[in-house]
Amino acid sequence: MDPIALKSEFPILHQDINGHPLVYLDNGATTQKPRSVIEAVKRYYEHDNANVHRGVHTLGSRATDAYEGAREKVTRFLNAASSREIIFTRGTTTALNLVASGYARQTLREGDEIVITPMEHHSNLIPWQQAAKATGAVLKYIPLQPDGTITLADVEATVTERTKIVAITYVSNVLGTINPIAEITKIAHRNGAVIVVDGAQSTPHMKVDVRALDVDFYAFSGHKMCAPTGIGALYGKAKLLEAMDPIEFGGEMIDFVELYDSTWKELPWKFEGGTPIIAGAVGLGAAIDFLEQVGLDNIERHEHKLVKYAMDRLSSIDGVTIYGPSAEQRAGLVTFNLGDVHPHDVATVLDTEGIAVRAGHHCCQPLMRWLKVSATARASMYLYNTEQDIDRLAESLVKTKEFFGYESIG
Repeated sequence: MDPIALKSEFPILHQDINGHPLVYLDNGATTQKPRSVIEAVKRYYEHDNANVHRGVHTLGSRATDAYEGAREKVTRFLNAASSREIIFTRGTTTALNLVASGYARQTLREGDEIVITPMEHHSNLIPWQQAAKATGAVLKYIPLQPDGTITLADVEATVTERTKIVAITYVSNVLGTINPIAEITKIAHRNGAVIVVDGAQSTPHMKVDVRALDVDFYAFSGHKMCAPTGIGALYGKAKLLEAMDPIEFGGEMIDFVELYDSTWKELPWKFEGGTPIIAGAVGLGAAIDFLEQVGLDNIERHEHKLVKYAMDRLSSIDGVTIYGPSAEQRAGLVTFNLGDVHPHDVATVLDTEGIAVRAGHHCCQPLMRWLKVSATARASMYLYNTEQDIDRLAESLVKTKEFFGYESIG
């Protein structure tokens, strides 16, 4: 793949920021959108806009076909067994909350265990805290190794016969750690637990096969994989979704409504109450088309090459501390600090050079405490980034050192 050629497909990347060509390295927060996705959403609104599953008129039929067609694309993209197993949501957060509320609170009992890790995004931590409080379940953590990885031995030691749910990120949004999901799934299942995977940072960057992984639930967001904001999906094994109660009630998700009782539609619609995010689903379908044309394997190889280059460049700068495992064990992001300069100050100075990075706790406050820092800066890469972008970042970090005075960051 040619990242320079791919960059030409993204209109937003061709602009100057503070007098410098934009270098966008905040892809972990959200990715930019190619013309094909922008045009797909525009075309929907200009030609097909109508509500779905309701009207018998032509626009309604076309909108329904586009919406359900997007669901079929997600099904193939994840290699799910059926489109019945794909629930459209607002994103990863909504999907994980759906499992924590619709499945966990329904099945957990006092003394049952929920196992997670300290590297989880708040979206895959707080829902389980609340589920534990509501049911009397116990929240347990798989310990982290000094490099921010976990060992299967520790997974084996933490997951017990009392464990009912293992909830874990595939890729850490701070450390870049790629967790061995297939192996963890086997351990969970051997103990009778279901596994819930936060796929927000994995789905855009590598090929995901939910049946090969054998995961029970898998959540992801569209906006991190070239699709619009406000759309994502939950994959769940049909038998688990069928046993779950919906958590939103209203139009679209009902079968029959009586004065004192109601029944629900079959999967997947019983979990999609109200008018869905139709244009977002259309955009997600177009993003999947785009990514499959580029090739997920190509994207993964490019990012591994790029993150190794970035770690080499940044680690050669005196005063830079990089957090997380080796390049071989991580996805395409580098989280770092520059001496005692606050990450927000680092990000602000980088912005004056036209470079966009993230700064803060990254919705991972427990992990920040484990790292013994209050915040970090993060450069996260995607298919349109190049080694020249990393060079710009490294050169601007040297300027940042000079701006704040080298003595203060020795």
